[in-house]
Amino acid sequence: MTRRSPNARAASESSVLPNAADSNPRLRIGPAGWAYSDWAGYVYPQPRPKGFHPATFLAEYFDTIEINTSFYHPIQPDHATQWLERVSANPRFLFTAKLWKKFTHEHDATGKDERPVREGFDILRAGNKLGAVLLQFPFSFHYEPGTVSYLRSALKRFFDYPLVVEVRHSSWNNPATFELLREYRAGFCNIDQPIIGRSLEPSNAATASIAYVRLHGRRYDTWFTDDPAVSSHERYNYLYSAEELAPWAKRIRKVSEQASTVYVITNNHYQGKGVVNALQLINILTNSKVNVPEPLRQHFPQLDAIASSQAAAPTLFPLAAAITPDAQ
Repeated sequence: MTRRSPNARAASESSVLPNAADSNPRLRIGPAGWAYSDWAGYVYPQPRPKGFHPATFLAEYFDTIEINTSFYHPIQPDHATQWLERVSANPRFLFTAKLWKKFTHEHDATGKDERPVREGFDILRAGNKLGAVLLQFPFSFHYEPGTVSYLRSALKRFFDYPLVVEVRHSSWNNPATFELLREYRAGFCNIDQPIIGRSLEPSNAATASIAYVRLHGRRYDTWFTDDPAVSSHERYNYLYSAEELAPWAKRIRKVSEQASTVYVITNNHYQGKGVVNALQLINILTNSKVNVPEPLRQHFPQLDAIASSQAAAPTLFPLAAAITPDAQ
């Protein structure tokens, strides 16, 4: 297994991230993940037509999707190869992918664990479809000598990829953190989350050619809950209002002035709410109408105002009238 040096990465960065050398910022907005049963009849047509694949469908509307499954296990090489084909109709499309949690949450990964992670990432990279690798650390990951050392080690280990770091505790909001990220040409992930205790507040920082924004929703009542009666999806069951998106549009414009490529990922995914907000952000930031999935606009009629086409005629069979979380 060979890792490229910092100098080697600098020499090849334009091939790893095709748009990094463009003079004008490139903005890519899209949802986190695609494999949600509660998207049936909300984002995706129900029933699905023959040959349907979520990534192909979403690539008709977005230029990026954040791969969520790579957080739970490495991407299987055959899946990565299939995904390249699934999004090939959109030449602007780039995936971002979360690093396996063994490296960010469990801290017990070995060189043996690194091998399968690289196998999946390298297929996406060879296909020029890997825009960024996200190292997402939990709220419990505070700024202190041990964690700083661990982060530095992780940045060294995966230096040859276009990296972005997400931390959620406010102790990381200091000049030394940003300097560390600049040293390894890693982007800083600006996040929106419920501000509880010492949670990191919204920001507009850019530390590399890649800038990154993630919106998690603002479910204060469920964000840190350990109540077994509360479904896990409730953490992300939140729809941002236009008034809540407006400050983020300003922050995104700000980071666009400092970075070559900006990724904006909506992680408030329950029943497609993140897809709604992603489309709204595209409309705000491009000042243009957007293509809207038909099932989605039937559940969120506010999308009609920004849709590029008229709604389809109503059908005799409501798309999701009988679809509830318990029915999935």
